Parts: sequence; structure tokens; C-alpha cells
Amino acid sequence: MLGYQNNILRINLTKKEAKTEPLRMDWAEKYIGSKGLSIKYLYEELKPGIDPLSPENKLIFMTGPLTGTSVPCSGKLAIAGKSPATGTICDCSIGGHSALKIKYAGYDAVILEGKLDKPGYLFIENDKITFEDAAELWGKGSHEAEAMLIDKYGHDYSVISIGPAGETLCTMACINSDYYRQAGRGGMGAVMGSKNLKAVVVNGTGGVKIPNIKEAVKRIAEIEKEDTLQEDNTFVYDGGTTAFLEACQDGGILPKLNFSDTTDEDWTKYNGEVLLESLEGKRGCGSCGLGCGNFLKMGDVVCEGPEYESISVAGPNAGNSDPVAIVKANQVADDMGLDTISAGDTIIWAMEMTEKGIHDFGVRFGEMDKYIEYLKLIARKEGIGAELALGVKKLSEKYGGTDFAMQVKGLEYPQYEPRGSWGMSLAYAVSDRGACHMRAYAPNEEVFAASIPPYTPEGKGEMVFNLAQWNAVKFSLCICDFWGTLNMELMAELMTLATGKEWTAADMAEVGTRVINIARAFNQREGFTAKDDTAPKRLFNEALKNGPGAGQKIPEEAFEDMKQQYYKVLGWDENGMLPESLLATL
Repeated sequence: MLGYQNNILRINLTKKEAKTEPLRMDWAEKYIGSKGLSIKYLYEELKPGIDPLSPENKLIFMTGPLTGTSVPCSGKLAIAGKSPATGTICDCSIGGHSALKIKYAGYDAVILEGKLDKPGYLFIENDKITFEDAAELWGKGSHEAEAMLIDKYGHDYSVISIGPAGETLCTMACINSDYYRQAGRGGMGAVMGSKNLKAVVVNGTGGVKIPNIKEAVKRIAEIEKEDTLQEDNTFVYDGGTTAFLEACQDGGILPKLNFSDTTDEDWTKYNGEVLLESLEGKRGCGSCGLGCGNFLKMGDVVCEGPEYESISVAGPNAGNSDPVAIVKANQVADDMGLDTISAGDTIIWAMEMTEKGIHDFGVRFGEMDKYIEYLKLIARKEGIGAELALGVKKLSEKYGGTDFAMQVKGLEYPQYEPRGSWGMSLAYAVSDRGACHMRAYAPNEEVFAASIPPYTPEGKGEMVFNLAQWNAVKFSLCICDFWGTLNMELMAELMTLATGKEWTAADMAEVGTRVINIARAFNQREGFTAKDDTAPKRLFNEALKNGPGAGQKIPEEAFEDMKQQYYKVLGWDENGMLPESLLATL
């Protein structure tokens, strides 16, 4: 198939060797690329039970067949490995331009194996691959390290890097690119740090071959016009994901004080309108049709974003309404190379522990100077940060507070309150990488579109499956989440245009189901079952006090009902296990 470079760059860091090999096109036909194909490679190549921070783990940077084409919103890169935070499969997608650079260098993917003997970075330019010393970069924030590399090589190059959190193997560590873009969840930065790899500098000067390029470009332009991509998503250009703040506030799913309640009467003090008063500039990712990136400057604080998740966790969930503190927290987390969700959730859990007198972590709700300082301490594992770097699951098992430890499989909750969107509790529970809103975004149907009642288990298994299937295809193409009107038919047409092979909506749906299943198969092999598809006790025991969902809590039997519905749709047994017959069809 065209659209692919038919080339994998495999790098053995231990031996400092780089070699190329053909892409497994038989796998690509079943898993497409990016999310799906990276999981397939990991499933086939990783031995069960390995330590995610050992040299045996692999870190994969995977593009898709649309990467580097004129298809809008197709510039993201999948980064995957076994998660040190959860022990599950983990794939993230990162924006910016690094995916295009890898593809133009002639590679569909870069697979990193082993471990460097001392801190270093990789230089990749077309077929030139060198191993460079990172002594002067090690210990520096991600922003400073990237700036040093750009000063050395120039702006034609993309830099993929880690901050101090990745170097200390903090399991909340993310991977940064283009300064403010992150592969944020599951500790992929720690995997990169465990390999003594500070950065990858990459540039490519090639192109991507697709069949009948003139007709393809013409049709893609027509699709953009027909699909009203820009018109339907002007809110994304205008304010990025700050628009979700109002939607979640109105819908009753904006969490407050460590998910103890929802909605915030002070939300207009830090909403998008307030933040964008400090707008300094905008940018988009490669092949971007939307341009959601907003650069803010508030005093000495400079940041791209903050996105909704970072606003919510450092805002109402932390008992804070100061917009400068929110932006500062985002800036520090990015520079330290920390997942703003996991690190923020851990601090706000510690705030509640202190407030309740269960254990004194020295921080209370609203104490944002400490919140920001704790981010630095977590990243460097210094002082109280060495404890907090354990994350909510391990800390709650050590000190108590498990009832309000907002996590699944060791991954902390994103910022959508499930008692206002029951399907979200299911989506978090069955997500392959732990609590995640990017696998199945239930509020879109239950709250924003109001296509299905939110406070009932009825139909939620099928709803979450449909959303997960759609996202599995979309992220295997590595198309940005903001192309919200994308459907199976359109994705099939785009694949046909890019590869020259005829794809149908049914083919795409089959890929989505296969990707969900192989991720589950990976986790099943690691020992995960239905007992790990959980929800925090807070959702069952405490009713919301405010907002549209006031009085709502999720009955445990309703939650279990939703789980069984989901398993049944996928053909799994009541323990969430894939039957051998189903595994064989993969």
C-alpha cells in the first residue's frame, strides 16, 4: 500500500546500532498505524511480565498512512510502550511536527530498544543516525533543553524530549515536543528516561507517495469544504479547549475539590475569556486545519494553553480561582516533563488527606504556591515530592484515603465528573491504559449532545464501545480529536485516497474492534481482569451536592451492569477475558 514508507528504523541503544527493516504490511492492513500498529508491535515483541523501566521495554514512535499528507488534523505522532504507572499497554499521541519529520525522514516508525550507557540523545536526519552526548542537557528543564538543541541544529528540526521527571523515572513523566506538546499519560517519559535518552532530534527532507496525488489533493480539499471542518470547530481556533470549561460547568461535570462535588461559582474568574486576554500568539500542528494552540503571557509566565484538563485540575479541583496560578502550574509541569493530570490529581488528593486529618502532606486546598512547588519536587523526587511521585493509588494504599483516590489501574482521573455522566465511569474503568477520557468520551453523548440520558446504566455498554471503536480507528490514523464530525465512511475514503486500496466503513469498524481487543489481550497477558476495571468508592457512596446532577451517585449494581454490557458487546466473558476463539481471530 502507498501512504506508508514501508520502513522501520530500529535503534538498539545498548549497542548504539541503528538498522532499517520493512514495515510489517500484513499488520498494517489490520491495524493501520499509530495507535493500533504500535500496540501490535508491542504485543508481538515484548515478553509478558517485564519491568516497564528495564531495558527490555521498548518505546515506539509510530506514524500513520495519512501522516505527511494534506489530510487535515493528521500531524500527530503515537508514542507507545508498557506503562510504568499501570503495568498496562500505553499509547499516547503528541502534536506538533515531529510525526511529519519522522515520516519525511523515510520512516513509518522508530523503535527504541535497550539503554544507553550514559545520558545521550539521538540525531536523525534521513538515513543519518548518530548517538550524541547529553551531559550538558541532563537535569535541565524540557524547555531549556529543547531551546539548546534548536539553537544547535535550527528550526527545521523537531525535538522530542523529557524533563527532570523523566530522568528520575517518575511514573507521571511525559514526553514533550515543540515545547508545549505532550505525550502526557502513563509515564512514557519515564520509559524514555530509563533508556538514558534525553531527546530525539529529527528532520526529514523526503515526501510521502500516494496514488493519483492531484486527484487526492482535490478530493481532500472538497472534503474539508463539505465537512465544514473550520466552521464546525471555530471554538477550537478561538479558545482551544478552554471552551470545555463552560460546557462542563453547565453540564454539571466540572469537578471540584478532588471530585467531592461539581460546578464552581467562581469559574468566570479563570475561564477562556479571562485567559485569552493575555493571548500573545497562535499556532497549529503539522497538517493542521484548526490551529488551537494559544500562547499566553501573564507577567513572567509564558505558556501554550492551558488546556481544559490543566485548567480544571489546578483550578476548581484544587480549590483555586486565580488564573495566573493555573497558567504557572501548567508552565512548570510542562518544563518539568510532568503529566498535569496525574501530578495535579496526586496533589489535590494530598490536599484532601491533609484537610481530613488522615495524613498531613503539608498542603491544603487553595495553596497554589505549594502546589506549584510540589510539582518541582515531584519531578525531581525531592523531599515530599519523593512520596507524592508514587501517585494516588500507591499513596492511598500506604496512608489511607482509598475511597477518594480517583484512579483506575494506577492512572489518575481526567477532569470529567462521572456522577454527572455515568458512562464516563465505565469508560474510565475499561480503558486500556487506566483512567482515560481519550478512549471513549461519554460526556459528548450524555451531556453535550444529550443523545442518551446520563443518569442510567441503560445502553451504556454499547455507547462506550461505539465511542471506543471510533477513537481506536481515528487514533490509528492518528487524526486529531478535534475533527469531531469525522465518521467511519470518511475515514475509509481518506484511507482509500492515501493507500490506493479500497477501504469501507465496515473495514474501519473491524480495525477499531481489533485494536480494542489486542490492547485488552496485552493487558490480559499481564494479569488484568474485570477486578481491575474499577471505579472509586466516592462515586458509589457520596452524592453530588450541586449542579444539574445534584443528588446523583452511581449505584454499584448499575456500574457492574454497565461493565457486563460492555464485555458482552465485545464478546468477552463475565471476567472481562477474551475467549481463545476471539483471540484467534486477531
